[in-house]
Amino acid sequence: MPMQVICLNYIKKCRLYVLPWVEDNIIILLITNGECFMDIFTTMITPYKKDGSIDYETAEKYVDWYFENNLTGIFAICQSSEIFYLSLEEKVELNRRVYKRAKALERESGKTFTIVSSGHTSNTLEAQAEELNAVYESGTDALILITNRLDPNNEGDDVFIENAEKLLRLLPDAAKLGLYECPHPYKRLVTPKILDWCLKTGRFYYMKDTCCDAQILKERSEQLKGSNFKLLNANCQTLLESMQNGGDGYCGIMCNFHPKIYSWLGKNFKSDPEKAKLIQSLIGTFGFTEVGLPYPLTAKYHMTLCGIETENIARNRDSAELTQYAKDCVKQMKSVTDYAEELIGE
Repeated sequence: MPMQVICLNYIKKCRLYVLPWVEDNIIILLITNGECFMDIFTTMITPYKKDGSIDYETAEKYVDWYFENNLTGIFAICQSSEIFYLSLEEKVELNRRVYKRAKALERESGKTFTIVSSGHTSNTLEAQAEELNAVYESGTDALILITNRLDPNNEGDDVFIENAEKLLRLLPDAAKLGLYECPHPYKRLVTPKILDWCLKTGRFYYMKDTCCDAQILKERSEQLKGSNFKLLNANCQTLLESMQNGGDGYCGIMCNFHPKIYSWLGKNFKSDPEKAKLIQSLIGTFGFTEVGLPYPLTAKYHMTLCGIETENIARNRDSAELTQYAKDCVKQMKSVTDYAEELIGE
């Protein structure tokens, strides 16, 4: 009797556990529905040495820290990485180091650790293609396109789509893609028309959403429902509501401060709704430090508090901005974070 294979389907947004066994010449692959989860990504910050050059060894330590703190992925070469202040050579080498280290951790643990990367800051599409192709060749699971680079003068959806089509023709066909509504130099929010175009291409898998509007997030989730296009909210204050309304998780700067809390929320917001509301209130309050304190200097100081010595240097901020007041605020936030982690058992 020939060997038969039966594979049961899986449910989207749930962890999969594959249990194979042999019975009467039939291999049954039973895929069971485990705990529900969301994708929780951090934005990658860039450490520097005292001479101002990138400290690649410390960057690799960051990757370890992100992984050990239960994140599912890293958004590398993004605004938090100070991409508008990095040379192409620096972007490529930083991305290469991050991707290589992440994939080593992935192999050692058997746990998926996704790296998505951007880095196109030039004005012309040709120069952007050069940047993105160089980053892609250095290693990434998806190339993330900055929306304002595709419509630099905010001329409308037709211009956006036309430029995007031109850019896609200059990128590898095998490259998975994503979108990032980067606030700098201006925030170019996508529209339903643009999302429809993305879906039709079949190439888009991730979006870092910065609209900060629960209703828009809900509408986008409904539009993307049933596709492989994941909507990751960058806004702390609307995170729980966005996940309840069909969003796929979080991608933002605050995972540089309390990643375990975000990871817990993504896994448990359905099974423990009351505690999830409390955690949402906590991260929503913490989130206001994004603009009230000198990020990314605050994130680098926090890494030092966590045992990864990091110089107080950024190319987009004056080091003097990290005052004693700012340091005290970060310390207080860490103390509450440590308490919250005990509360949720992380």
